[in-house]
Amino acid sequence: MVKLTVVPILTLALSLATLGPLWALNPVSIKGTKFFDSVTQDQFFIKGVAYQPRTLAAGFSDPLSKPADCKRDFPLMKDLGLNTVRVYQVDPSLNHDECMKALENAGIYLILDLMVPKHSIVRNNPEYDTNIWNNVRSTIDAFKGYPNTLGFFVGNEVTNDNKTTVASGYVKAMLRDTKNYIASTSSRKIPVGYANNDDPDIRLQIQSYFNCGKDEERIDFFGINLYEWCGASTTYKTSGYAERSKDIASYSIPVFLSEFGCNLVTPRTFPEVKSIFGPDMTDTWSGGIVYEWSQEDNNYGLVQVKNDNTVSLLPDYTNLKTVLSPLRPAGVKMDAFKESRPISTCPAITSTWEPNEKLAPTPSSAACDCMMSSLSCVASDQAVATTESLGTLLNTVCGMTSCDDISSNGKTGVYGKYSFCSPAQKLSYMYNAYYTNIGKKAAATCNFNGMAKLQVATKSSDQGCSNVKDTPNLESKAGRPNAGDRVKGDSFMVALVVLLGVSVLAL
Repeated sequence: MVKLTVVPILTLALSLATLGPLWALNPVSIKGTKFFDSVTQDQFFIKGVAYQPRTLAAGFSDPLSKPADCKRDFPLMKDLGLNTVRVYQVDPSLNHDECMKALENAGIYLILDLMVPKHSIVRNNPEYDTNIWNNVRSTIDAFKGYPNTLGFFVGNEVTNDNKTTVASGYVKAMLRDTKNYIASTSSRKIPVGYANNDDPDIRLQIQSYFNCGKDEERIDFFGINLYEWCGASTTYKTSGYAERSKDIASYSIPVFLSEFGCNLVTPRTFPEVKSIFGPDMTDTWSGGIVYEWSQEDNNYGLVQVKNDNTVSLLPDYTNLKTVLSPLRPAGVKMDAFKESRPISTCPAITSTWEPNEKLAPTPSSAACDCMMSSLSCVASDQAVATTESLGTLLNTVCGMTSCDDISSNGKTGVYGKYSFCSPAQKLSYMYNAYYTNIGKKAAATCNFNGMAKLQVATKSSDQGCSNVKDTPNLESKAGRPNAGDRVKGDSFMVALVVLLGVSVLAL
């Protein structure tokens, strides 16, 4: 005879509590032109909001590092019917576990922009250096371990007209490096996309450019920031939405509105939502992200954050909920979806589309550090401290000796061997070049009005330095192992506790 003795429920609950948070929200995957829940295989439509609460007085603030704010806002987003937030900038050195768990509890995914204003490719004078790449890597490391990290944006409106197209080549280089880094350090594939500003002169070139070439140089999804539908008198056809749908009709990857919500007519009633999540667009588009959560100076908010850090719902919140709540786009099942489309053809290089097919090299801090150890004349502490003046100092020394080794040209595809080093490191390299080649190592030639100083080089030359690569970080900074491993581990531990809760005693 066998007797089953059941451990008390309280004991079992305490055992489960020791496991820490369970991350049960299924990762989203891509097949062809659509997003899918990787477990249920249901098609996933993005119902999102831009989330970057800010004040001019406080400056930049990481919204995913503030648990109290997250727990205040995310239940309201859930009640609104949202399943995605887009966040534009974070501080990867901070902890995001509580906010990401709060998102998960609300059934919400994250799409995160990787470039921040301090570390970004500047459209009018584009460069791609170690400061940018190191911040991107740190951000990936901080969020790759969360199952509800839906994807990353590698750029947002970097090229915004036909005079800044060269910048797209640098973004594509960063796209290549981002996809390769995720592939080598994450246990699951996290898709990477680009958000475009819909400039009529270059919208089709941008669309094609980021979906052509080698796999690692192509985006996984495409976002369009679209503000053409303004007010209830506008329709799907008169707004321009119908034309944009034609533009992407043969596109091979998912497309969604990475921002929408024109505010020329207020309060906004969001008539476009019925088209975005209805028959007009669900065959071609994968949803959209309304701009934006909190009321800021630009008057796009759904809620108002008050001085006591509570929020009040604005008419836009109520109006969006009214139109969004009844919409349930059915979509297709992943196994049933068989359509496959060819990738895009790269746009021809013209006077209005200029990025060279040869992309900038992957920045390497190790290469730059190696180079620095070979220098005898370097930028002084005073020069490094005057960050705003580094460009002026570089221009000065570049007028005295060739700067080819630190220069890059995305139009011609010519990149110096240290073109990816930081401005301070480039300045040091050029001071040393002047000191060595023109000054003949006379101490007086390593001064530049106090902006340069002598140091003892630990390497005899920089030979081979430019080929030294950084070591990828295989650990997640998300407070847990990579997402796939954590989910499997959590499931195993739950099963183990349940099994231990029932002991089989033979009489």
